[in-house]
Order: sequence, then C-alpha cells, then structure tokens
Amino acid sequence: MTHTQIRAEVPDSVAVSTPLGGTGDSGLRGVGRRVLASLLRARKALLIHVALRATGLAVMAVWAERKDVRPLEILGGRWDAVYYLHMAQNGLTTPMPNPSPCGFAGPDCQLAFFPVYPMLIRYTSYVTGLPMNWVAMGLALLASVVAAWGIFAVTDRIYGRRVALFTCALFAIVPAALVQSMAYTEPLFLALAVWAMYAVMTRSWLTAGVLAFVAGATRPSGSAIVAAVVLAGVWEYVQWLRKRRAKRPPVGRIVAASLIAPLGWFGYVGYVGWYFGQWNGYFELQRRWGSVFDGGFDTLVGLKKTFTEVQTTLNHVVVSLTVVTAVVLFVLMTRKHRPPMVVWIYTAMILLISLGGGGEYYFSKMRFIMLAFPLLFPFALALARARRATVLWIVGPTAVVSALFGGNLSFVWWGSP
Repeated sequence: MTHTQIRAEVPDSVAVSTPLGGTGDSGLRGVGRRVLASLLRARKALLIHVALRATGLAVMAVWAERKDVRPLEILGGRWDAVYYLHMAQNGLTTPMPNPSPCGFAGPDCQLAFFPVYPMLIRYTSYVTGLPMNWVAMGLALLASVVAAWGIFAVTDRIYGRRVALFTCALFAIVPAALVQSMAYTEPLFLALAVWAMYAVMTRSWLTAGVLAFVAGATRPSGSAIVAAVVLAGVWEYVQWLRKRRAKRPPVGRIVAASLIAPLGWFGYVGYVGWYFGQWNGYFELQRRWGSVFDGGFDTLVGLKKTFTEVQTTLNHVVVSLTVVTAVVLFVLMTRKHRPPMVVWIYTAMILLISLGGGGEYYFSKMRFIMLAFPLLFPFALALARARRATVLWIVGPTAVVSALFGGNLSFVWWGSP
C-alpha cells in the first residue's frame, strides 16, 4: 500500500500535530515560524498553481489584444465587479446610477452583494492611494494565491503533500478557473473558508469562528462555512460522548466559535432586512434578482435543455457536465475517501446551495460549484498514483482547454461566467 493510500484512509477526525495556535512555540515568533514552514512546504504546489493560472491569463490577454480590449476591463470591470466597485466607491446603500444595470431588481439592488470585499477595496484604496479597480484586481489575485495555499494545507493534512499538490494544480484549471483571477468574491471567500476549515482541523476553534464570521459576510454561500464550523464542533462533542475521542474537546472554545461564526452572515442579512423595513428584506431582494431556492428543479430544467435544444451553447454543455460530474465526485468522495467532517459538511452545503438554487443563474452554477474544491480529491488521488507521463498527458491538455474556455467565457459568451 502506498503512502497516499494510507493517508487517504484517515478517519473524519484527523490527527494533527501543531494547531494554528499550537504549543510548540510561543508568541509571534512561533506563529511566524509555522506560517513560513507551511508556505515553504506548499511552495512547489503554489508555483504550479500560479503557472497554470498565468497560462490561462496569457491566453485571455492575447485574445483581448486581438479584440482591442484591455484585460483589466475583462477581469475587473464587468458583471458582478460593477456592483462591488460601486459599493466600494459610494458606500453600501447608495443606489446604482440610472439607468441601473439591475433595474429589474430595484434601485437598491446592490445590497444583494455582501459587504466585506467592496469595503476591503474601499479602505485599501484609501490607504494605498491606488485606483479602486486596481485594488479590486490586486486583492482578488492575492486572495486566490492564499486560497490555493489553504487548499494545499487542508489536503496535505488529509492525504499528504503529493495529493495536495495535484489538488492545487487541478483547481487552477477547473472550467470556471478564470473567476479565480477576476474582481469577484470567490477568491476572497475561498481563502477565508479554507483556512477556517484548516483551523477546525488543527483545533484552533476561535480562529475558525472568526474566519467563518468574515467569510459569512463575504458572499451568500458563506452560510456553508458557517454551518461547517458549527456542526463540526457539535460532531466533535458527540464523538467524545460516544467514546470515540480519548480527550474531551474544548467545549468553551467550540461554543464561542459557534456563536461567533454565524454573526457575519446573519448580521448582513439582518441589516438588509432592517434597511428595507421587513425581516425577509434580503430574501425578497434576491427574489427580485430571480434567485430563489427551488430544491434543484431549475438545475434539472437546465440539464434537460442541454439535450433538447438545438442551439445549445458551449457554456451550457460545460455547465451541465460540471453539474453531473460534481454529483458523481461527491458520491465518490463520500463513499471511498471521506474527508474530515468540517470539509465534508462544507462541500455538501456548497453543492446544496449551487444545485438547489433556481432562477436565471443556471450558467453561474459552474462558478458556484468551483468553491467545492474537495470534489477534486478523487482526481488528485488518482493522479498521485499515476506515472509522470500520464500526469503530463492529462494535466497539459486540460490546462490548454481550460485556458481556451476562459477566453470563450470572456469574449464569446454573452453573460457573467
């Protein structure tokens, strides 16, 4: 049995050596040493991840040159980025200019977007003096690297360094990988969420609670990491009661983390409700946007259209393949190599939100599902056991196709990725 296979059989409570606030060192010097050690361990994976993303961006830049369009306009000035920049420049409650790009949702439609990313753009721009669109792109690119580092750290603790490296590489070339380099909330949210999961795995409960709190105020799907942190704490205590844990979990810190984690998500939803003068104001705003939870009916309709409509687009086909593949990979991940409970709950929640949401957003499901990076574990485990030539023949062409598809999303597809 290989090392990778042995690590793949670790149960849901992963044995760890040094938590984020561990006892091996004390003070800032000890934290700095652990951060540096983690970064050095992940350096190869991060270099590969950045190189693959740079390939995709290079293809997009060449395409932009041929179309006489600035790459910054594509990555930081379209679709959702318009709302983030408006909120950053004018505050959360300033209505969109007339005519509004979301007139059908009302003058305060921007409140459907959560506040952490635009406010981070706002204050970073004030401090640095840089234009807000530059800051938006810089923060997104930095967050994407931090997210990749977190993906490596989480996967490394479960399956080992080699599987973690392939998970990082695969994440850089998923169909919606272009969004990792756009002024969207996905990079920042994932950076927060993945390190919150790592904190749970290393028993740093308060850190996990704070990260989940910020992630919950970053985008609507922040409820996934909130649920993961809270339910993972409950799971730890239940496992101890059932004599499956030798050491009693730190109940006080778990309770504190469980109280802190939901405050960001519920706080913003409550604020929007207060602003509109009704408790369900945020959900009513989402309904006006066309975003509702229908249990997956809209997803099934979208899948049906892939096979029944003559003018099916490339994006429609790729989104449908992503949806089906995600379900299959989740079953494989659950049955064969189930990750720690916090990772499993997070993945299940992201899938539930992505596939259960209805309205006009079928084509965005590929982007929503991208956040469920643990779905890549079965592929990464297979690549970790494969020969180098096989890996190159799989990853190389996939990277090229991913880069070309990113160009298609930017210059051929008519809507938001």
